[in-house]
Amino acid sequence: MLPKIAIIGGGTMGEAVIKGLLREGLIDKANLVAADPWEERCVYLAETYNIRTETDNATAARNAEIVFLSVKPQVLGNVVEALKGTLKDGVLVFSIAAGVPVRKIRDGIGVDSVIRAMPNTPAQIGQGITVWTATASVTETQRGYAMTILKAMGEEVYVTDEHYLDMATALSGTGPAYIYLFMEAMVDAGVHLGFSRHVAESLVFQTVIGSANYARQSNLHLAALRNQVTSPGGTTAEALYHLEKGGFRTVLSRAVWAAFVRSQGLGQDE
Repeated sequence: MLPKIAIIGGGTMGEAVIKGLLREGLIDKANLVAADPWEERCVYLAETYNIRTETDNATAARNAEIVFLSVKPQVLGNVVEALKGTLKDGVLVFSIAAGVPVRKIRDGIGVDSVIRAMPNTPAQIGQGITVWTATASVTETQRGYAMTILKAMGEEVYVTDEHYLDMATALSGTGPAYIYLFMEAMVDAGVHLGFSRHVAESLVFQTVIGSANYARQSNLHLAALRNQVTSPGGTTAEALYHLEKGGFRTVLSRAVWAAFVRSQGLGQDE
């Protein structure tokens, strides 16, 4: 079982952590506390998950052995300032604030054991993926705690260079939004063809789910999988021609790069 954990920030990702830990039975509810400045959110989390909640971050984190920072980078500075000098010795601080480097968290709070991670929203249903790194002061026991927490949300990838976290923010952290936009466009196209929105959504959802699962299980290159669907002079070839002509790959690549640059900028802004 995991030790006492304080979730600072009870939004989407904070709730995903709470949900994953309780779903997998990894922590006693008495050892889990969530903090959020919005009293309404605290009431929701307390009633939904039967855990203790606080509106004051320092109060929530004071006795925790793991402090999980699930806040936006724009407000992390205030959170860090409020926590400085209030945490237990040897505490593990676990941050998922996009773009904020380990140095700012370590120096701001005054702790040595820091993990920085970038999850994504499918963690809400235990199907996310998280890229993470740790300072040299993080013990093997604390690394084990971190992996247990992350696996409750899906898959995890450890990296030794913090620079990869900004890359992950742009690719997998922001990635669900790209996919949702693509799916939305496909649904709209289906409605334009004459399907009801309900039917178009069913077709698109299962096409995306099935294609992703098939791609992972086949172990084939994505280009080979695309070629399986593309007959010479056929409908797929015609559709792909227009996607390529419209700069689909280029636009997507530029979008990912822009997200990467912005991720780096968030740390400086904060």
